[in-house]
Amino acid sequence: MSTSSLLPKEDARDAALFFVVCALCFLGALAALSARAAYSAANDWTNDVTGQITIRVEGTPLHLKKALEITRRQKGISSARALNKSDAEELLSPWLGKNGVPDGLPLPKLIAAEAFAGVSGLGPKLEASFAAEKITATVDDHVVWSEDVRKATDSARLVALIAVALLAATAIAVIAFATHSALLARKEIVNVLHLCGAKDSYIAGMFERRFLGLGLQAGTVGAVLALCSAAILLYMAKQSDGQVWLLPQLSLSMVDGLILGLTPIIAGLSAMMAARITVIRSLAELV
Repeated sequence: MSTSSLLPKEDARDAALFFVVCALCFLGALAALSARAAYSAANDWTNDVTGQITIRVEGTPLHLKKALEITRRQKGISSARALNKSDAEELLSPWLGKNGVPDGLPLPKLIAAEAFAGVSGLGPKLEASFAAEKITATVDDHVVWSEDVRKATDSARLVALIAVALLAATAIAVIAFATHSALLARKEIVNVLHLCGAKDSYIAGMFERRFLGLGLQAGTVGAVLALCSAAILLYMAKQSDGQVWLLPQLSLSMVDGLILGLTPIIAGLSAMMAARITVIRSLAELV
């Protein structure tokens, strides 16, 4: 008789355990994908605005022209241009739609400037130059905004990682409880094996293999469900015509594939180790 017959696969308790571990793996993989998406989105957002400077000029077109000349002369500025109506419509399209800006709507006089790579701290210098020329202007180098985005995404990643850790701990606790219950249900068989000279490591090995297989299967199903959910979210994001551009979006990149591929492996190894530790400890109490 093989050792696998001592732990029949048709045990009804395994079905419930499989469902629980599968759900936990699905949630854990989805949380990990969300954490990676938040990290990627933060990098994209900060890279997009790094070195970008927006200047809002008050006054007449002459003031705008003078401010543009000052900006172009500023050391560290690589390029600068005044934004026209079409540029303003493009900036406002996420809020006003594609119908354009109404003719009667007053538009701010804006200058878009870009600094050379590695150059920072130009905002106060430009403001001082404008003040010296009696030009009222507001300079936004997006430093505060970038810092706020970084803090927000760092918090989102931390929450996602904590969720992954809690889900993993819950899965291990559930597997440990199920292993202990299975061991108690087969206490007589375990005692007979001990009388026959079987060591604790031999008995633990049976449970290890059993729960390793269960963890791999549940992890695979959970990863596939997470992949399907990510694909649906990605499709919905593309169908939204770019209206969710400020939200982290799943991309199904190689890193995402690695996360999904590691999910069943981590689930299987965690289940195996939880089963082994539980069996070794429980055997000391039974014998």
